[in-house]
Amino acid sequence: MSVAASVIDIAPAPEGLPRLLGEAGKAQVTLAEHRRRGGPIPKAGREPRIDVIDALARAGLRGKGGGAFPTARKMEAVAAGTGRPVVVANGAEGEPASTKDKLLLTRAPHLVIDGALIAAAAVGAREVVLCVDRHATAALDAVRRALSERRELEPASVPLRLVAVPSHYVSGEETAVVRWLNGGEAKPASGPRPFERGVGRRPTLVDNVETLAHVAQILRWGSPWFRSVGTRAEPGSTLLTVSGAVARPGVYEVPVGASLVRVLQRAGGAEEGISAVLVGGYFGTWLTPEQAAVAQVSCEGLARVDGGLGCGVVVALPRGACGVVESARVLSWLAASTAGQCGSCVHGLRSLGEGAGAVARGSAPRDAAMQLVRWADQIEGRGACRLPDGAARFLRSSLTTFQHEFDRHLRGAHCPDHRHVLPLPNPVRDTWR
Repeated sequence: MSVAASVIDIAPAPEGLPRLLGEAGKAQVTLAEHRRRGGPIPKAGREPRIDVIDALARAGLRGKGGGAFPTARKMEAVAAGTGRPVVVANGAEGEPASTKDKLLLTRAPHLVIDGALIAAAAVGAREVVLCVDRHATAALDAVRRALSERRELEPASVPLRLVAVPSHYVSGEETAVVRWLNGGEAKPASGPRPFERGVGRRPTLVDNVETLAHVAQILRWGSPWFRSVGTRAEPGSTLLTVSGAVARPGVYEVPVGASLVRVLQRAGGAEEGISAVLVGGYFGTWLTPEQAAVAQVSCEGLARVDGGLGCGVVVALPRGACGVVESARVLSWLAASTAGQCGSCVHGLRSLGEGAGAVARGSAPRDAAMQLVRWADQIEGRGACRLPDGAARFLRSSLTTFQHEFDRHLRGAHCPDHRHVLPLPNPVRDTWR
């Protein structure tokens, strides 16, 4: 008898938050305990489960990997394709300032796997692939244990396989993941999108692991329960990785639409104050303290202050730290993180990184800021992925938020505080294959 069939007493829906991280607490739960809390899941068959897609549409779930695309619409496109689809659970968390996906996979792998299997049922998939950063040892081990437990106690209705993927910044982009799974390099590709022709040339649903964890809970406790937190336009909760000038950095689950100030206060606040807040990661934007004071954690709320939720990153820059230096470090790292296959990205990002670095060192010409803006305009919208767009957006935000600091650097002055706040790994720590 399977674990799902042997369970009788199913726990009630969680009230309030946390939802995703509340299941496991500080340690990974067993499959039996997971089933007691989450109940059974719908089985995949040859035909798409339109009822599952409809439930997700009513819930209003959006993707949590950065694009915030409606999950049900993405599933509909895959289900309408030709051939048996593939589902890819994307845990290739390449954003250096984000750890939410790694933590979720480590603490609640069964929840993510359930979501992936439900997605397979929704689109009529014949295979599920779980992709995890090859350097995320704890997450990989947790998923391996979860899969082993399922093979022994609850065989899945479709094959499940785990794949360790490279740690480069753009390797988690959906076309790069598909290219890797097809035996190529983990680099973004132009051409058909995965929902048209992906893994094995079959329609492929690539969803972030947090998105899939929400899918599992929606199918267990219903759309009204999911909508009981969040906003009408963007219901539910979201995971944020909060770091920088806060006393308790870490991953927090908050209702969509929460006050950014309240999020920072929950993380302990900053005793010395903040000079800016980065939202959305290195594809995101800087907010001034005044913007942060009125910002809400949602796509709609952050758009009002020219920001975006992105991959759920919030970094508080302490007062006194140099925004010019921090921005130059990120732009140089983004330049070194290019896949090296598009000239506009290779040369354009190198120019941005070198130009911003010269400003930070106080060795740039007085018109350097205008030159950086021109270069950003020239590279935006070009290349196989959105890396140039993200770099251009980050640059413009830096020039606006730290305008006075840039002016000071261009006059040859230096900032007294040389602390490095934003986390940046070695961009060449891994190969593409």
